[in-house]
Amino acid sequence: MADKEAGSGDTGPRETAPTSAYSSPARSLGDTGITPLSPSHIVNDADPNVSEQPTFLVVVAIDFGTTSSGYAYSFTKEPECIHVMRRWEGGDPGVSNQKTPTTILLTPERKFHSFGYAARDFYHDLDPNEAKQWLYLERFKMKLHTTGDLTLETDLTAANGKKIKALEIFAYALQYFKEQALKELSDQAGSEFENSDVRWVITVPAIWKQPAKQFMRQAAYQAGLASPENSEQLIIALEPEAASIYCRKLRLHQMIELSSKAAVNGYSSRDTVGAGFAQGDKYVVVDSGGGTVDLTVHQIRLPEGHLKELYKATGGPYGSLGVDYEFEKLLCKIFGEDFIEQFKIKRPAAWVDLMIAFESRKRAAAPDRTNPLNITLPFSFIDYYKKFRGHSVEHALRKSNVDFVKWSSQGMLRMSPDAMNALFKPTIDSIIEHLRDLFQKPEVSAVKFLFLVGGFAEAPLLQQAVQAAFGDKCRIIIPQDVGLTILKGAVLFGLDPAVIKVRRSPLTYGVGVLNRYVEGKHPPEKLLVKDGTRWCTDVFDKFISADQSVALGELVKRSYTPAKPSQLVIVINVYSSERDDVSFITDPGVRKCGSLRLDLTGAGGAAVPARREIQTLMQFGDTEIKATAVDIATSKSVKVGIDFLNY
Repeated sequence: MADKEAGSGDTGPRETAPTSAYSSPARSLGDTGITPLSPSHIVNDADPNVSEQPTFLVVVAIDFGTTSSGYAYSFTKEPECIHVMRRWEGGDPGVSNQKTPTTILLTPERKFHSFGYAARDFYHDLDPNEAKQWLYLERFKMKLHTTGDLTLETDLTAANGKKIKALEIFAYALQYFKEQALKELSDQAGSEFENSDVRWVITVPAIWKQPAKQFMRQAAYQAGLASPENSEQLIIALEPEAASIYCRKLRLHQMIELSSKAAVNGYSSRDTVGAGFAQGDKYVVVDSGGGTVDLTVHQIRLPEGHLKELYKATGGPYGSLGVDYEFEKLLCKIFGEDFIEQFKIKRPAAWVDLMIAFESRKRAAAPDRTNPLNITLPFSFIDYYKKFRGHSVEHALRKSNVDFVKWSSQGMLRMSPDAMNALFKPTIDSIIEHLRDLFQKPEVSAVKFLFLVGGFAEAPLLQQAVQAAFGDKCRIIIPQDVGLTILKGAVLFGLDPAVIKVRRSPLTYGVGVLNRYVEGKHPPEKLLVKDGTRWCTDVFDKFISADQSVALGELVKRSYTPAKPSQLVIVINVYSSERDDVSFITDPGVRKCGSLRLDLTGAGGAAVPARREIQTLMQFGDTEIKATAVDIATSKSVKVGIDFLNY
């Protein structure tokens, strides 16, 4: 793609199509262009209809995690009472199972078979040759974070190497949770619970890009949780926001204070942390899960306790999976990468076993531990290695010079505590470094609390590192049920979605317009002469900038007029960019994410004004964005949800 620099040395007016791969809307769509009405009035006001929420009997939140998932619910009649789903069948020794592993098993015919522990156990008991036919997937949520050009066609790869559409897998998983939750609600209520009685909340990392957030909504529609016509039945909540909502409701006896500062400053244990929050207090929520770490900075606004986001969500792929990858790298170092790759494909169930054994030992790692951690190697690992290499596992360990991992005669890898801690180091270092950067930002000065939440927050090594680095700057607090914080917060969010009043826009949004061409200001290749009028094409008319504060339900209105009075149709294209300094829709990184098509015929016999006003509104502040265009002369209007997957 030959992207031309704006205002390159060539000055003669050219009326050929631009060379950018993004064709100019004014040229490609014929005469459907719009131009701003001067003076363009920008009105920022909140939509009065935002508060009219449909009524549901129950809110069910699904925390769809990278490594484990679960749901919780609350009846709208008794919002104080949050129920976490029933205990799961199965479970692992040494790992508490309030949530179930995010693993899914499909039959060889690609039909849903089971989820969670049930999927793992069934897969595990299959004969190895039969297992190769079944599709077993785990940790697939990370794919949405790591895929740059995510679409509804994006594939996932199962343990046996077969590919399947990601959308199908996510829809199967959500459908499973839907059925489990409805069954549990029906059992509790003693009567059939209908899907229409439920408001669903699904949590996603705040640092996910817009296409990934939208992908989750599409999967939920496919799973039957809600429908595009009834979209408000489903809320996509941001994980650290949910955690934040829960944290400020915590009572002090429900928290573990890491700082050595005189605890609890004279509050009784019945007080909420909220009682310790003063107007304007700032706090950071560090949500560390299996796949990502997500950081959000909030400020409390009393008296209602509404939250304001002070700095856009940041983070990265620094979840506890990083520790698993380090373990895998260690195994490759000892046994050879070629062997590990083969073993994963040939004995997929045994590989899962080995990682389960590692998981429970991983949870036993602690800063002050002195005795070694034993990890059982599955028999088929020892057996297959001998066949593959012609010598024993013990021989490999002796030869590898990895001196802190030994072989015990009971068939176990013995890891020294230092060896285990070394596996955590790269991931924890990334988290600390990211937090250091965040604390440099002026918006984050004078933070009073740091809440450490998410499954990985249970790791004593992470707790100690955060305390050592930031304990002198703020109070570091860990909720007791740290793995369920997001789930419970998501339920509270579903009960009152208006609690977060001000967010930061993750992207810059605008529409493509024609402006009067100004010599010297506009690049010559953007010149378009139509009916004697000189236009500059492809202008990005900005509605809102990345990282700008937006209130819940805030509307930004702009007025446009057809570039040519005789136009019968206008098309308004909506664009977004991660950058702030966008001038043209052809700039690198600008993507189209919506299109409004308005038919201008039929003014009902009334005289159409010479300058027709088309009002365009964008509504921000929610986790999702809507755009509307209204023809003032005829009151016709069109709406569009901003779409990041189909353009």
